Amino acid sequence: MFEKVFKLSEHQTTVKTEVMAGITTFMTMAYILAVNPSILGSTGMDPTAVLLATALASFIGTACMAFMANLPFVLSAGMGLNAYMAYTVCAGYGYSWHVALLAVFAEGLIFIVLSLTNVREAIFNAIPLTLKRGVSVGIGLFIAFIGLQNAGLSVDSSTLVTIISFPENFHTAGICALLALIGLFIMAVLYTYRVKGAILYGILGTWILGMLCQVTGIYTPDVENGFYTLFPTLGITDFSKLGETFGKCFTVDFDAVGIINFIVVIFSFLFVDIFDTLGTLIGVATKADMLDEEGRLPGIRPALMADAIATSFGAVLGTSTTTTFVESASGVAVGGRTGLTALVSALLFLLSTLFAPIFTAIPSFATAPALIMVGFLMVGTVTEIRFDEDNITEAIPAYLAIIAMPLFYSISEGISMGIISYVLLNVAAGKAKKITPLMYVLAVLFVLKYIFL
Repeated sequence: MFEKVFKLSEHQTTVKTEVMAGITTFMTMAYILAVNPSILGSTGMDPTAVLLATALASFIGTACMAFMANLPFVLSAGMGLNAYMAYTVCAGYGYSWHVALLAVFAEGLIFIVLSLTNVREAIFNAIPLTLKRGVSVGIGLFIAFIGLQNAGLSVDSSTLVTIISFPENFHTAGICALLALIGLFIMAVLYTYRVKGAILYGILGTWILGMLCQVTGIYTPDVENGFYTLFPTLGITDFSKLGETFGKCFTVDFDAVGIINFIVVIFSFLFVDIFDTLGTLIGVATKADMLDEEGRLPGIRPALMADAIATSFGAVLGTSTTTTFVESASGVAVGGRTGLTALVSALLFLLSTLFAPIFTAIPSFATAPALIMVGFLMVGTVTEIRFDEDNITEAIPAYLAIIAMPLFYSISEGISMGIISYVLLNVAAGKAKKITPLMYVLAVLFVLKYIFL
């Protein structure tokens, strides 16, 4: 049956290899079940509801990827996209999470339509390979920056950001930041020894160290300032919590939001999601060495459709945009080549809903190192960018995309800077013939975005 559905022989793989690859991918990205409730919880959403929604959306999206595209890619709530929803749309723009989820649902439907055409595929193929690599690196830096903030290591200062003063409030913020550093070291050591699931083990190890610090009095809970007990309340998952987010995207009061404002939010998500999704696919395919010589990903259309379906279903369930994870490359690295790898990971996400109380109790200082490590995995692509003088019109746009993402706190801004500068620089250098018509269109659209959005 597996042979017929997933064409294992054609892809020179076996059921055993695919199963191991699926388990490996799940273990390397299971941290999202702890991180996403932490990020979206800042908007007022119930953490348990977010975890259940994340796990179920991951199951649906990854199963679609398995059967529709037959690719070993696994989907979950995208890092960067969840941060955009929580810290830009909700905290920055001041919209409720209900509005944000409805916007995610709406742009997911738009993407389903676009995925039935050549639009998203054409955009993916139109972006130059060097710029794609820059996008991958930029996303890595952006995610790492979020990790430093969640760890409490990067704090506000007169220079915009600085490192925390460890002695000040040592028994709360100080020790949490120190534990985050220790957790990062643990993950790095595990990666050195090529331990499968290094990120997940690092999170759990850091959490255990935190509990030991609480027992010995090194860490002292301070509920008023957001420092809670580190010991989880064991129990059965309260599946009724899903009702606090399920379908809530359809309860938006447009009189309070305004239809014009809502359209602006949709287009904001539209710009961010289309390029974040393409950026993540670029990062995954690049890390997995699945792009062809022209920088294209074979079979991208059904993969984009699975991504779009997962986004809309995820919004209804109660989570931010669901997209392909760069950690899918870990499963490919151990031999995963077909949708069977994705199916195994999907089933494990479904099983994880039984352990929601444990995942939601994991503190942010334990999950923050995971973000920094994911950033490391993506930044490695920078070595494939040529920065010599013969490649300057390719390298500078990639560089601008890289630095814009963390410094402007937006993945889409980085892609915007990269595309606009690529078109302008190559035209100025007399290399206009190498620019595709679609790149001109994208550059104009991004300029218009700055004018009207």
